[in-house]
Formats: sequence, structure tokens, C-alpha cells
Amino acid sequence: MTSSVLPTYNRAPLHFVKGEGVWLIEEDGRRFMDLGSGIAVNALGHANPDLVQALTDQANKLWHVSNLYEIPQQEALATALTDNTFADRVFFTNSGTEACELAVKMARKYWYDKGQPEKVEIITFSGSFHGRSTAAIAASGAEKMVKGFGPVLDGFVHVPWGDHDAFKAAITENTAAVLIEPVQGEGGIRPLPDQCLKGLREICDEKGILLVLDEVQCGVGRTGKLFAHEWAGITPDIMMVAKGIGGGFPLGAVLATEDAGSGMVAGTHGSTYGGNPLGCAVGKAVLDRVTDPAFLDAVNARAGLLRQKLEGLVATHPQVFEGVRGVGLMLGLKVKVAPADLVQAGYASEVITVPAADNIVRLLPPLNITEDEITEAIARLDRAAATLAS
Repeated sequence: MTSSVLPTYNRAPLHFVKGEGVWLIEEDGRRFMDLGSGIAVNALGHANPDLVQALTDQANKLWHVSNLYEIPQQEALATALTDNTFADRVFFTNSGTEACELAVKMARKYWYDKGQPEKVEIITFSGSFHGRSTAAIAASGAEKMVKGFGPVLDGFVHVPWGDHDAFKAAITENTAAVLIEPVQGEGGIRPLPDQCLKGLREICDEKGILLVLDEVQCGVGRTGKLFAHEWAGITPDIMMVAKGIGGGFPLGAVLATEDAGSGMVAGTHGSTYGGNPLGCAVGKAVLDRVTDPAFLDAVNARAGLLRQKLEGLVATHPQVFEGVRGVGLMLGLKVKVAPADLVQAGYASEVITVPAADNIVRLLPPLNITEDEITEAIARLDRAAATLAS
């Protein structure tokens, strides 16, 4: 049967009808362990009681009013974010892609208002993924992202990941900003070393360039800090956030310092649904949980256990795996087979993983996964690997 849905995804023939924590239940009753979390979205698992309560309470009061009016739930979430981050200002979006669009506009408008309209170039890095809008694909620059969608938005300068000399050579008098993921997700779980992120901040300060971080996938507790850049002890000027902040409800945000966001005045940007009462009520419940130091300590403990067990899995199946990389609960298995083959073998063993570039299979479990669930996850991955090995 031909689907009415536009075929832009190669969808697995699975039909999930219910979720419980780390579990997804297929309509035939099978229980799958979800180590993808909707691609790092369901930070607190499926049907988390606190999030369900926050959404239900708000749904019984008010859904939408538009940004023509002050929205108390939006103010509460924005204040919680600024209280816990570098930021002074927040704009809410519905997705990471929308956050990218605003971050690009904000960086360029900043320099326009400073009397330097020629400063429009934004340096980005190979392997990056910032969304699928016209600005986001131009920022990536990869052929698979831009092919067939020209003319591509101008003003992005692409340099190889990890090539410090190429990066420094790319800086010109027209450079407005640097845009980078502290941990590449789609690019294959590639963490930027702390010393590199520190060096990047120093160069941006020296050259008078804005540092824009994309923490759409690696933020909101995923690496064991509220945001990944905290491990390096630096702060950005602008930051993109989404995925985990809504715990499964569509929500994104751009965070900025007072200075970096100074060009975005009334009329320069907008969103029909961004910052709606429903999304912000859920986002506030997520943030209340994830900003708890005890919660983040538990994330790091579980991450250490999962990493240890994955190293054992790699050692057990050397014909399937090369190694483990990543940080916190944003981990990747480097495989010697096609990533899609391990993902498919996982389906047969009722465990969900997510493929990425560079022969990586991503593991992005809920941040509150338990030790027993980690043990069960490894057992299921072991069965999947054994199937491929045989």
C-alpha cells in the first residue's frame, strides 16, 4: 500500500503504540528497549509522570495565545534557563532547525547594528549537522545536504573538523561568528576536546568573533553537565537548544548574552507557536529535574557504567566493533559492519539504536535509565552483535 506520507524517511516497519520509561511497546505487544530516545529527545523517557502531569495541568488551562501577549510559562522557563546558564536572553522556537535560523540571523544582525554590515561570514566544520532548513544545510555544506536545493545561502565558510590551521586561515575581516557542536551527533559522536573549545573561545575573543554553540543534541544533561560546553569551563555568546529540553514535546530555544542578542529588537523575529504555554510548561518540568545536581551525578554514574559495559561488549565481538566514543549518555559504537546492519540486528533483538556517520551507531538512552536497564541493554546488544558475527 502506498503511504500518503512524503517518503523522505526510510522508515522501519515498526508501529509503536505506547511508551514507558526506556521501553517502547509495538502494536503486536513486543517490548523494545529504546536507546535512541527519539534521537536524544525523550530525555526523561517515555510518558514520564512529571511531564505528563505538567502537560495535562496546562492543557486543562490554556494551549495557545500567540506572542502578542506576555506568557507566564514562557517567562518562567526563560528565567530558569538564564539562572542556570551564561545567557541573559532567551527566544523560544519549536525545533533545533528554527533555533539555527535565529542564531544565524542574530549573529549577522549584531554586526549590522555595530556598523559593520560586511561581517556576515560564519565558519562551520565538516561533519556538522544544524538542521534541514536553507540556512542549516548551507551551514553544513555537505553535498548530501545541499544537492538539488540550490542556490545555497551564501556566507558560510567550511573548514575540516580538527584542522586548527585551516580554521585560523579561514578567519577574515568579514568573519561574524563561529558555529560548532561541542559534540557532533549526526557526524558520528565526535566530542570536541576541552582544550580545543577553550582555544576556540580564546581566538573568538582575540579576533572579536561571536561563538555560537549548537547544543541541540548534546545539551540538557546529555553529557553529564547541563550543557556540554561546561566541561571546558567556557561560555558561548549564542547557543542553540532543542530536543531534550522538551522531553518529547516540540520545543527549542536560542540563548544569548545581552550583547550578542542586542540586535534582535521588536519586529526582527517571530514565531507563531514558539514559547507556547504547553511547551514551556513541559520544558520547565524537564529543567527542574535536569538542573538538580543529584540528577546529574546519577547521569554521570550511569554513563560510566554503560561505557564500561560497552567496552566489554566491544572486546567480546572484535569482528563487529572497533571501539566506543562519546561523553556522558551520548555514546557511539564504532562498527566494522554497516551501521544499518547493527541497527537492523537490534530490531530483531528488540533494542533501538540510531545510525550516524563515520560507521557509528549512536546510543542515546533516557538520562534516567537504571542500572538494571543498562544490563538488559547490553544483553540485547550482545545478541544483536552475535547475530552479525555468525
